[in-house]
Amino acid sequence: MKKTLLSLCLLMASFAAFAQLPTFGVKGGVNFATLHATVDGFSGSGNSGSLTSFNVGAFVDFKFGNLSLQPALNFTGKGGSSSVAVDNEASSNSKVKLYYLQVPVNVVYHVPAVVGDFYFGAGPYLGMGVSGKAKDDNGSSEDVKFGSSQDQIKRTDAGLDAIVGFKFKTGFLINANYDWGLTNITNVNGIKLTNRVFGVSVGYAF
Repeated sequence: MKKTLLSLCLLMASFAAFAQLPTFGVKGGVNFATLHATVDGFSGSGNSGSLTSFNVGAFVDFKFGNLSLQPALNFTGKGGSSSVAVDNEASSNSKVKLYYLQVPVNVVYHVPAVVGDFYFGAGPYLGMGVSGKAKDDNGSSEDVKFGSSQDQIKRTDAGLDAIVGFKFKTGFLINANYDWGLTNITNVNGIKLTNRVFGVSVGYAF
């Protein structure tokens, strides 16, 4: 992990050395999160129900030509929901909300337009779990614990991030992103659980 972070820092430094003056920005919006599960011994895989959460963060854009390197620091909500039928009539619903402090580093391509520019890009992200809550219809809830025990969630989440959006010349921007989690966040043997998040946000670049 230390080698990965060091490599990202060196890459950012080399890009910054040849870039124009960096642009700083902030953005925030809504997340639609699911948990993707695969189980040993069973063919196929499945997703949980969608969970609505939020994202907020800040970014720096090191631009040179039509390309830029865009690291960010985000507070983002993930997790999922499930519904189980009871007595063929009622259903029991549960939700798991997970909150991460996340650092994506995207390589972004910009396409100039009359009133601004379109942009799209992708890159890796690294997230650290900071809090979480599990709730059900009965009103009971408990804090999610991060650790290495089977009843805990692994704190580290890593994967790939893709973004697309439009930035107006005024600095206002509209952005969509998708996080594809690659790290198994559960400690339960025989089960792989990964995060999937689609987010929509608005922001401003200074």
